[in-house]
Amino acid sequence: MITKMKKLTALVFHREYEQFLTELQQLGVVHVQPAQEGHIAPDSQLQDELNRVKEVQAAIEDLKPMATVPVPSGTASSTASAGEVAFSTYTEFMAQQQNLNAQLSTLNAQLNAVAPWGDFDLAAVNDLVAIGYEMSFFTALPKVFRKQEAAWNTDSRFVFPINQTKDDIYFVIVAPHGTVGELEGATRMAAPTTTATPCREQLAALNAQLSTLNAQLSTLAIEHLADLRAYEADLRSHVQFDQAKLDTARVADDTVMILEGWTPIGKVQEVDNFLRNSGVCYEMRDPIKGDNVPILLRNNAFTRMYEVLTGMYGMPDYNEFDPTPIVAPFFTLFFSYCIADAGYGLVLVLLGFLMKAKLGPSMKGMMNLVITLGIATTVLGAVFGTFFGVNLTTLDLPEWMQGLMITGKVGDTVYDKTMLLSLAIGVVHLIIAMTVKAIKSTVLYGFKQSITPWSWLLLIVGAIAIFGLQWMKVISTDVSAVAFYVVGGIAALGIFLLNDLKRNPLLNIGAGLWDTYGMASGLLGDVLSYVRIYALGLAGGMLGGVFNQLAMMVKGDAWWGWIPCILILVFGHTLNIAMSCLGAFVHPLRLNFVEYFKNSNYEGSGTAYEPLRIVQAGE
Repeated sequence: MITKMKKLTALVFHREYEQFLTELQQLGVVHVQPAQEGHIAPDSQLQDELNRVKEVQAAIEDLKPMATVPVPSGTASSTASAGEVAFSTYTEFMAQQQNLNAQLSTLNAQLNAVAPWGDFDLAAVNDLVAIGYEMSFFTALPKVFRKQEAAWNTDSRFVFPINQTKDDIYFVIVAPHGTVGELEGATRMAAPTTTATPCREQLAALNAQLSTLNAQLSTLAIEHLADLRAYEADLRSHVQFDQAKLDTARVADDTVMILEGWTPIGKVQEVDNFLRNSGVCYEMRDPIKGDNVPILLRNNAFTRMYEVLTGMYGMPDYNEFDPTPIVAPFFTLFFSYCIADAGYGLVLVLLGFLMKAKLGPSMKGMMNLVITLGIATTVLGAVFGTFFGVNLTTLDLPEWMQGLMITGKVGDTVYDKTMLLSLAIGVVHLIIAMTVKAIKSTVLYGFKQSITPWSWLLLIVGAIAIFGLQWMKVISTDVSAVAFYVVGGIAALGIFLLNDLKRNPLLNIGAGLWDTYGMASGLLGDVLSYVRIYALGLAGGMLGGVFNQLAMMVKGDAWWGWIPCILILVFGHTLNIAMSCLGAFVHPLRLNFVEYFKNSNYEGSGTAYEPLRIVQAGE
């Protein structure tokens, strides 16, 4: 549900405005509305604060994996000031780390260049220069070197092979100064200015410094991660405050500040008391058409877990219906349908509880959602008769348990019961969407402007009801034919003649024909889209069964056969669970975002309610 809002307009003297805004932020229930439509670009100070928030958040994410040891009891509570110092220390450490990594990269490249030449006495090379000789460094392909070595080696020029790799031979030539030119088939190399041993010693020293620095970073993470979170929260509070100042309109030569905002209906009395005590001039009113009212969703514990899915698409407009109460049960059903394995559902439940205990309160809501989806998958998997790829109908189970399972074909047909059930669920889902669309149109524009959506709903629901009653032999064929003509006639009037009461009837007929074409083609495709949840569940079950067969094939009769058997089962089912969960998240999301939202005319253009408040660490 969407929480009702009240519009607040307050006039505040400019000298009292910062104090007023500070107290309003401490109250924490007023969503400040920008003074003009659209986004107001932040000024330089606010932009610096936004950049600092991102930097501190990046530091927290970087240090989080290092905080593996709990802070000792008795440690002082976290503070923003300590977090600011910790962030400064972190920045210094990261600069040192970057410098060390650059030196390591340079030294590694240098070592790779000099290592093939081994360790030699640079002083001896200089002694050769003193007596008129020079040492030249070359590489060549092994076959070229063997072919040319004799020609290169003369009475005054001496060739010494130094090292050989798979692709090259490294060699030096000692000869009188200036007598060694370019050698055919060989590549001249720059003379090394150092040898491998000093490079390795410097690398060891730098790696020791890097290890010490990493230990300091780990200590910083353990002792000050909470302080960094407090600092990040304090920065975000300042950003909210400065953004609110930027969003404030100024009149009377900037001496009067006009603050506009929104507060939930349940907080009106609290805000009213605050404003009375502040002594400012203010007005509280209901929203009117054209107001950009922020959206605060209010749902029960089950539905609240799925608000994140609604937010992924977009918050509802203030005049729309909150789709979350519909998304919640259908997403759960679609997810469990896509996996449809009781064993995999139990794995999700166990994983949810383990991750909930490990990740703490910040991920509590998400893990509760995983647990809920796992329970639904376990139940539906048992109903569909699958447990880790094993077909439960082949086991010797009590008749009452098998009677609860939905398996096999429909009568003597070739259609699976689960396939037809997926289509039936899709039809129900789309009918609910069309009902929401008709109600929304009636609320916004009145019944006269909503005859067409109600007519389509009457035609589809009426046709399904008449067919169902005839199939169950509640009514005869003759009665069903008359009922269908009556329902179809009434619906046709609304679709072809009454779709716009102010328009020419001939234009209404043309618009009705176009609407009929779009509805017929679109609705059929939408219904067929729901087969995907059946297909994904079938594919996952078949793949799980294949892994089971492979495991049993390699087991054999020997005891050691259980080793590859268990490995195949663990690897295969882990892979299958991962792929099934991916498909079970994406496709149900699509069925809600595309099929349901399109047929319910959901726009999702609302703005989330974000009150000016003091941000708490970890939020």
